Amino acid sequence: MQRKRLIAANWKMHILPAGSCTPDSVYRTRANVDVWVFPSYMDLHSTQYHGLVTGAQCGRAEDDGAFTGDISMQMIADQRYHAVICGHSERRRYHNETDEMIARQVAAALRTGLIPILCAGETADQHDRGEAEDIVRKQISSVRMDPAVIIAYEPVWAIGTGKTPNPSDVEKMHLFIRSLLPAPEKMRIIYGGSVNGKNAASFFAQPNIDGALVGGSSLKPDEFRSIVEAA
Repeated sequence: MQRKRLIAANWKMHILPAGSCTPDSVYRTRANVDVWVFPSYMDLHSTQYHGLVTGAQCGRAEDDGAFTGDISMQMIADQRYHAVICGHSERRRYHNETDEMIARQVAAALRTGLIPILCAGETADQHDRGEAEDIVRKQISSVRMDPAVIIAYEPVWAIGTGKTPNPSDVEKMHLFIRSLLPAPEKMRIIYGGSVNGKNAASFFAQPNIDGALVGGSSLKPDEFRSIVEAA
């Protein structure tokens, strides 16, 4: 089954890239490739106003409450944003988000009509110990899965490090992940981990890699254009 490719730009805690909201922006979705942007909360309104398919980088499961500084999935959905990233490794590391918390986030996203991108992946130590599949299985199985969920496999040791796994090894992991899903042929699994304009095509040549969650390279419009064109 042919699944539509998705290229998701995670801009993390950075300002909008130059020209991101212009009519000819490389960050606009295309007929044959979905292109979604995930700016900081400060810029969500701006990118949506200018017609970019916009999602939030994270959200809390509770609809409201005494959670200073947090934004709920319901608030994100009420503003009609499109999607939300759940369980990014940086949220797990710096905000101590657990599998249980992330499962509740995914459930809240689905309940409010958002498309969740669920991140899963192993650290360098876990990879070296041969535990990658066990870790990914645990992260995914903790979530009540729905066909609307998009999985982003992000080996933590490859994020922002310049270390890039062999595309065939990523393909094997994606095939393993697909075996865990309720609608394996329909659900999209994208890859995140030092994707750039030079290596993107080699990843997209793999049948089970349905796109990319792009960090650093998404802040460089020309580099990002190369990734989208490769898709």
